[in-house]
Amino acid sequence: MLPPPLFTWTGFYVGGNIGGAWANNSWTDSLFGTNFNNNRNGAFIGGGQVGVNYQVGQFVIGGEWDFDWASNNNNSNGVITPAGLIAVTSNNRWITTVAARFGVAVDHWLFYGKAGGGWVGNNSLTVTNVTTGVSLTCGTFSTLTNCGNNTGGWLLGAGFEYAFTNNWTVKVEYDYLGLGNRTFFIPATAPILAGDTFTSGNRNVQMVKVGVNYLFNWGAPGRY
Repeated sequence: MLPPPLFTWTGFYVGGNIGGAWANNSWTDSLFGTNFNNNRNGAFIGGGQVGVNYQVGQFVIGGEWDFDWASNNNNSNGVITPAGLIAVTSNNRWITTVAARFGVAVDHWLFYGKAGGGWVGNNSLTVTNVTTGVSLTCGTFSTLTNCGNNTGGWLLGAGFEYAFTNNWTVKVEYDYLGLGNRTFFIPATAPILAGDTFTSGNRNVQMVKVGVNYLFNWGAPGRY
């Protein structure tokens, strides 16, 4: 009777994940120099991932792509300006990342880090004069210009994964996605804040995920 094959992390994998995300953003306008700090609202995220590992000794390298749906409203508290009480709101709808994974395996445990890039799909960017109820929203028929809904940045993360069989694994992971700034211009013909420019800063998304993977491993070769 042949002994069972040695476990290895080498192989392709596919899986799903759920967790939470926290987005941070702030906006500054050029007319009044006012800072609109958006609340750090938490949101549920869920999606899937695919990747590949290659193990040499105790070291594991590979790459991973994931995609998660999110429902996150970034809403400022509203700031009093000479034009009235102004609030900025936006919604993050999805998050996707592509990253290299590198780690150390201890039998069925894998402790790893991640580095790469990511993108956030954002819509419904809106500037509202709460005092008068007049709003300007980015979109197909928007009065705002240069609204760029999808923005990217750099990703760093870390986590650990446990193989409870030779093919099924569970993982816990933390990711930090630093995003580039956005700028939009309000035209001179707009009913509020005509000619103003809004610039974002300190944009980031932090995520904590729990996931499960099915590993199509390639057997013992490559482990030792």
